[in-house]
Amino acid sequence: MAKPLPRNAEIADQLDLLADLSEILAEESFKVIAYRRAATRIRETPGPVAELARAGRATDLPGIGKTIEQKVLEIVSDGEMHALTRRRERVPVGVVDFLRLPGVGPKTAARIWTELGVTTLDGLKTAAEEGRLRDLSGLGAKSEEKILQALAAGAGRKAPSENRGLLGVALPAVKAVVAELSEHPAAIAVSEAGSVRRRRETVRDLDLIATSSDPPALIGAFCEAPWVAEVVARGPTKATVGSHQGLRFDLRVVPPECYGNVLQHFTGSKNHNVALREDAVRRGLSISEYGVTTVESGEVVTHASEEELYEYLGYSFIPPELRESGGELVVARSGALPQLVQLSDLRGEMHCHSTWSSDGKGSIEEMAHRAQERGYAFMCLTDHSHYLREGRLEAQWKEIEQVNARVKPFRVLRGIEVNIRADGSLDVADDLLAELDWVVASLHTSFDRTPTERILGAIDNPHVDCIGHLTGRRILKRAGSEIDVERVVERAVETRTALEINSQPDRLDMRDTHARHAGEAGVLVPITTDAHSTGALDYAELGVGLARRAWLTKEQVLNTRTWAQIEKLRK
Repeated sequence: MAKPLPRNAEIADQLDLLADLSEILAEESFKVIAYRRAATRIRETPGPVAELARAGRATDLPGIGKTIEQKVLEIVSDGEMHALTRRRERVPVGVVDFLRLPGVGPKTAARIWTELGVTTLDGLKTAAEEGRLRDLSGLGAKSEEKILQALAAGAGRKAPSENRGLLGVALPAVKAVVAELSEHPAAIAVSEAGSVRRRRETVRDLDLIATSSDPPALIGAFCEAPWVAEVVARGPTKATVGSHQGLRFDLRVVPPECYGNVLQHFTGSKNHNVALREDAVRRGLSISEYGVTTVESGEVVTHASEEELYEYLGYSFIPPELRESGGELVVARSGALPQLVQLSDLRGEMHCHSTWSSDGKGSIEEMAHRAQERGYAFMCLTDHSHYLREGRLEAQWKEIEQVNARVKPFRVLRGIEVNIRADGSLDVADDLLAELDWVVASLHTSFDRTPTERILGAIDNPHVDCIGHLTGRRILKRAGSEIDVERVVERAVETRTALEINSQPDRLDMRDTHARHAGEAGVLVPITTDAHSTGALDYAELGVGLARRAWLTKEQVLNTRTWAQIEKLRK
């Protein structure tokens, strides 16, 4: 039996570990950056990279050269990259865990290991308790205390992704803080920054950038707000606090004249900023968080807005969601960035549930009224098929008819979310599916049993309009099925089947790279909430953020149309 090919996540994990070990060993920084970029690219690639490498086509992927392709082939043949094996022999396995602790970078981790002989988290705990860490320059009693607190909380023993939280939890909190600070008399401008502003699916610390007529006063309002549980650090222009929700916020108050420079820098991503700086260097410029310097003359130019900064550097404005080093600089240089979809473009909801599903919390009428309040014209009610047995589906249709009479001109469409069984069949008969306005088919069980073939079978059913939450992942909990996205997208184009962006905070599925591939191929992508309550209809903002990260325009998103227009597009 042939040995299974390594998954993209396994390849990416090895590259990330190789980068960590190389950094601890103080190897060239360009190698470390290349490994991390390649890991990100491979983790987000729709198709199996191992197959591409075996065909000599991995180098077709941006940021993947022959060296990385060879490392992938080493994993295929031997299970591990040879460079990683060599570095594992040099660095004790526990030293990498140090990097997940506050204030411990690669150089510090290396010194803890080489100068103190500490190679495990337990050994680090003992050294901190005995006061031996403060013997290392740059580490003091406060550093020891922070490390001990982090170790007590379990830090270092978790995978890096587990130290992140869901965007769906962080975004409402960040927006509330921004709104609160913006109302302060001393505030001139306040903005979210970092990964939350780029709408990454998971985030760590929540960055805020502000400019103010009285920075200490704004800092004071930030630190003394009722939602603050702990002030971690406080200065005249910078502060870090922890909220009662367990979220950590960093606020920087900067001069108005360089607000745009600082906001751009702290929005990131790191890879975007590195590419921006590299391009600037080729033109004799040096970019820092506080301005752009002409190297030859030493002249420093600052910018009050990001728009001014990008224009000065020769780019059209790049929306935060695109700043991931995915080709945006080249396109922005030519002024050809797409007009990205906006939340206000959505005309209706195409995947939601009511109390006809046992896990639903809103009646059909309550869901309809909330959708109306959002400015929608229609709502596809897609309750779970397994709750609609024995005549319940037909009974639901009668209630939909009654609700529609009361909510005109708004319209509730008769839909359903059918299960794709382990054998690939659907759990609702075709004659019933044919009577519905909208059919979503989804994997809910047996995620490891030929998921791609089962999805392809559902796509081929003439009554299935859309595939729901493509991989079935649960962010930070379940990786989801290994789907051959390229095959699915190709078949979806052929059959005019939609592939949704599911906006549930722990799903956000399709992920951004998959959605970008689908959009570029010509698949129409509805942004849905999979709402099981009226409040969950607001998750659409998360899905729109993902769609923008996927470079999707209004035209590529299905539910920016009227229902009459959508009906004409159904297969």
